[in-house]
Amino acid sequence: MQTVITPIFPDISTREHTPSADRFDQTWRASLSTLLGWGRAAGADFVEFFLERVNYINCLAEEDTITSISPRLSTGAGVRVFKGLSDCYVSTNDLSFNGLKTALEKGLSIMGLHLPRQSTIVPEINLEPLRDYAALKGKESWLANCSDMREMGDILLGGTAQLNRQAAHIQSRRATYFRDWQEVLVASSEGTFARDMRLTQTIACQLLCADGAYRTSIGKRQGNTGDPNFLRSWDAAAAAAELAESAGKMLYADYVESGNYPIIMANEFGGVIFHEACGHLLETTQVEQKTTPFLEKKGEKIAHENLTAWDEGLSANAFGTIDMDDEGMPVQRTLLIENGILKNFLADRTGSLRTGHPRTGSGRRQNYTFPAASRMRNTYIAAGDYTTEDLFASVDKGIYCKKMGGGSVGPTGEFNFGVDEAYLIENGKITKPLKGATLIGEAKEIMNKISMSSQDLSLAPGFCGSVSGSIYVTVGQPHIKVDAITVGGR
Repeated sequence: MQTVITPIFPDISTREHTPSADRFDQTWRASLSTLLGWGRAAGADFVEFFLERVNYINCLAEEDTITSISPRLSTGAGVRVFKGLSDCYVSTNDLSFNGLKTALEKGLSIMGLHLPRQSTIVPEINLEPLRDYAALKGKESWLANCSDMREMGDILLGGTAQLNRQAAHIQSRRATYFRDWQEVLVASSEGTFARDMRLTQTIACQLLCADGAYRTSIGKRQGNTGDPNFLRSWDAAAAAAELAESAGKMLYADYVESGNYPIIMANEFGGVIFHEACGHLLETTQVEQKTTPFLEKKGEKIAHENLTAWDEGLSANAFGTIDMDDEGMPVQRTLLIENGILKNFLADRTGSLRTGHPRTGSGRRQNYTFPAASRMRNTYIAAGDYTTEDLFASVDKGIYCKKMGGGSVGPTGEFNFGVDEAYLIENGKITKPLKGATLIGEAKEIMNKISMSSQDLSLAPGFCGSVSGSIYVTVGQPHIKVDAITVGGR
């Protein structure tokens, strides 16, 4: 990276920096290039600033009333300082030049470094021309074009009214929506200078039904990135009809008998098991800690030859889609597994530095208070060559897992997941509804039992918590067949 040499270290107390107060743009160049230069002159190998503005709102409807509207505005920055393989992170909500300088000084001091003296010749970092994805892709008007609070409330109440109209034996009905708008700016001592805006929205309905001793709870979430009209285009009647049908079937369902079964797992949110039980094990945060069973398996077979899996940030409007990651790297597609062979891990800058795996544009964080880490984006099992009819026809007796619920995953891939909506398969046909099913297994074993994938790949929104906070992700898959898995029940 070329640098511009200044003859004398400038007087901090008289230096004037006046970047824009209401947006991250080219006016921030002078401040950040100066601070980055000081960090490098202090002896840091790498310095990065992450600036963020957030405008968030959440709206909740319960029964026929809006019970909560929760807005949140925040602004802040984080600075990361590397020396060798070690690093530290400091955050602040003071975006003045002195506020950012103070954060830099604290980061340097943690690493045993200090700002140079007055007489030191200091190179300012020659930042690249601003890569402004917000301007290039017409994102500047997104926030202004989103639904206002009154419209949010009206649409959500329309959703709970539809639930009341279409479902029976209702005990409670809820609809919730949030909009998360974010502007970010990344500048680093390697010359990165990039800006983006993100608009993430989701709407969810939840239905609890009861009839005497019989109870069932079922929900559905839809999500979107990048469409200000997402809420306006929501089909409340269709969402309510789907939930009402599922609740009606599950309310009086028999409990599943525990055992070892072949299962057919539905598309969309069925992909949560791959995300949790395998996807996390392919992040370099796990490789660094040597807690993944796939540590030395790159280039080797870790799954059934039927299985190919991707992680990417490119799918239009998907929940994990981004134009750049939170380290300023442009988005890309990463082939994780091809025909059962492990091809790549997901790496941020730190993960790449410490493990040697190439960066994949996967450095993500919840907000400016977290350093970026290797995280998933849109992660899914690819479509296969079979039809769904082929999958069902291959099962004499098994279970169809139509809607997945919550679950837990151990650090090395042991998992258990509840199934919100399940059905018995007999002689290749769905026969009766079942409830109380829990899928229990281990990633490195279950991956080799996914023997069939259909052609109907579909994605679903999700939330992922890890070392860099909670982020928006997509899970997904086509219908898949798992040859055998332990199913807990009664």
